[in-house]
Amino acid sequence: MARIYEYSLQIATLLVSPALIVVEKKMKKFAVKVEEGKEGRDGKPSVGPVYRNLLSGHAYPPLDPNLSTTWDIFRVSVEKYPGNRMLGWRELVNEKWGPYVWKTYKEVYEETLCAGSALRSHGIEPGARVGIYGSNCPQWIVAMEACSAHSLICVPLYDTLGKLPDFAFPRTNFRFVASNSYIERPGAVNYIIDHAEVDVVFVQDKKVKELLSPDCTHSQRLKLIVCFTSLTEEQRNKAADIGIKTCSWTEFLDMGRENPSEISPPKAFNICTIMYTSGTSGDPKGVILTHENISTNITGVDLFMEQFEDKMTVDDVYISFLPLAHILDRMIEEYFFHKGASVGYFHGNINEIRDDLFELKPTFLAGVPRVFERIHEGVLKGLEELNWRRRRIFDMLYKYKLYWMNRGYKQKDASPLADFLAFGKVKSRLGGRIRLIVSGGAPLSSEVEEFLRVTSCAFVVQGYGLTESCGLSTLGFPDEMCMIGTVGSAFVYTEICLEGVPEMGYDPLGDPPRGDIGEMLSNGVVKIIDRKKNLIKLSQGEYVAVEYLEKVYGITPIVEDIWVYGNSFKSMLVAVVVPNEENTEKWAHQNGHKGSFVDLCALDKLKDHILLELKSTAERNKLRGFEHIRGVIVEPKLFELSEDELVTATLKKRRDRLLKHYKVEVDAMYQKLTGAKS
Repeated sequence: MARIYEYSLQIATLLVSPALIVVEKKMKKFAVKVEEGKEGRDGKPSVGPVYRNLLSGHAYPPLDPNLSTTWDIFRVSVEKYPGNRMLGWRELVNEKWGPYVWKTYKEVYEETLCAGSALRSHGIEPGARVGIYGSNCPQWIVAMEACSAHSLICVPLYDTLGKLPDFAFPRTNFRFVASNSYIERPGAVNYIIDHAEVDVVFVQDKKVKELLSPDCTHSQRLKLIVCFTSLTEEQRNKAADIGIKTCSWTEFLDMGRENPSEISPPKAFNICTIMYTSGTSGDPKGVILTHENISTNITGVDLFMEQFEDKMTVDDVYISFLPLAHILDRMIEEYFFHKGASVGYFHGNINEIRDDLFELKPTFLAGVPRVFERIHEGVLKGLEELNWRRRRIFDMLYKYKLYWMNRGYKQKDASPLADFLAFGKVKSRLGGRIRLIVSGGAPLSSEVEEFLRVTSCAFVVQGYGLTESCGLSTLGFPDEMCMIGTVGSAFVYTEICLEGVPEMGYDPLGDPPRGDIGEMLSNGVVKIIDRKKNLIKLSQGEYVAVEYLEKVYGITPIVEDIWVYGNSFKSMLVAVVVPNEENTEKWAHQNGHKGSFVDLCALDKLKDHILLELKSTAERNKLRGFEHIRGVIVEPKLFELSEDELVTATLKKRRDRLLKHYKVEVDAMYQKLTGAKS
């Protein structure tokens, strides 16, 4: 240990060595301007220049006519890689989860033909809408591919708010209030079945009761329910009473084998899926995506990946735990199928996903920012348990590797020794083979992104997209440190421009150019500032980006989650804070407080401590005075566990519902704060 410490001090000396001064290179460009911006006229806002990916500067790359539908993508992969592992899952053996079991591409294809034939034998014709309702699993994909084989329209159904995984070190725990992995939300399912005119639903066994609930009134329009496993006699009878046929998975596949039907492949312009977005207010919105939409994006990812030395291979493995009912996971899996690679599904309990990671050893991990914030917090907690010398070594090795990464070295070459001495443990927590980490759904803080780029021993990139753009509008580049804190440049088949918001001072023709609500950097890279609807104007006329502030304040160790609030009639911001249970209990022990976590959350002294910690975070991140939190409400229950649906299925905050839920406390806090000032 002493020799390692001595070596680390030598590294620290090198960091400030004048011999290592590097000549600044000319800024690298990542997009090409294809159209100039336009001044706003007749009440319309100004529009900034239009940018494209460097691969699409003069014209979009041609598409492959042999890969124009999702059925083409699957069929070609079956022909190329029939024996490759495609779909993996874990089975419960003697009350313990066993190793991953796999179906090959050929086996999945054969099941798909049976499932498609069974649908046709039930009178389901091309163009019909087929719902899929349940957690990610092989049956989900078979049902999806069966839809593609017969020109049926796949309609994912969702009703759940997924919890976040715990990536903490062994002696730490991430708190979950409820015992189940999900909270049921039948309202969305009922709405989608009616709105999309769904005829058939493939359903997970745990979801059958929701589908047949009296609250799900539109289930009566269904012709057929197929369970991923099997149904109880009571469920069959209940379905029969309202005129719905039912099948277990085995019965359904057997029916298809006995009644084979020729496939009816779709055309590129046919609708592939109607994917509903949860939205932060109102009913779910149905986004219509054609086969060409999806296949074009698959081609775009191929072209994008060809630029880099590290290529995707058939040996790559993706761990799927983000919902297949949302665009990010769906598109990742489609791409893995295109490459003949493998997708392994988590076993359903997000609390135990670390066990799935160790068993599966994936090479690719995708998640929303809060997933990666948990990883960051877990590593920091682990460091706190080390002695001062080992913490010092970690810090010096971190700075050393970061130094070389900032000077253009690839992450794997920046400091192999630092990876060996310090960062291998972080990598092992993610299964030991992770090569690529992708964050989407919301901006990832620069602090967390930099930390992961240095310590995960993997590529880390952010992207920005919409369901309407198949999840990809912009995408970051691996090993480009200038992209930290950004979402990358325009994707291969995308055009990007900014639209002005003059009332907020955002001008897409200004310097820097800013629009609704992003900033175009001089190298063609996009930085998300905030959502337009998440900008708040305080009484003194200052605009505040609350989502950005939540990212900043969310790094505070005492904070598990935070909702920042302000309005145009007040001069200050307040917040509802869900404290981190472990750090709260540590604070209580150090300060002589006893009681349950709920009891601790009621203490005024905890509230004062949280305010001090938030102030420290604000000062450290150089927030302006009006961006400081002046008052907090302490909430022991995670927002996603509330019965009032305070967040969406993708964990975005429903700000109108949060305000309604906490209005009495917020009004009382403002009264106290303004009264104290006067």
